[in-house]
Amino acid sequence: MAEEDRRQHVRTAMNARVKIVHQSFGEFFFNTSDISDGGLFIVMEDDTFRPELGDRVTVQVQGLPVPAPVLEMCVVRRTNDGLGLQFENC
Repeated sequence: MAEEDRRQHVRTAMNARVKIVHQSFGEFFFNTSDISDGGLFIVMEDDTFRPELGDRVTVQVQGLPVPAPVLEMCVVRRTNDGLGLQFENC
């Protein structure tokens, strides 16, 4: 039986380059696959970045004409493809 989808927000496909900073692991760059009002999903091609569920990270979109804001997010989901990050309620 498939796991029930508990998402509260509609996802929109979005491919953006983001910088992720973790207090213990340092700085990494990934691409996003989608975004919603509640968070985003980053695609990871290897296992070099392995935060725990509940860890806080900062996220900043890269490649814009002006610096994007730095957002605090929380790791809420891990799959074989990447991580789900939540904007609030960390």
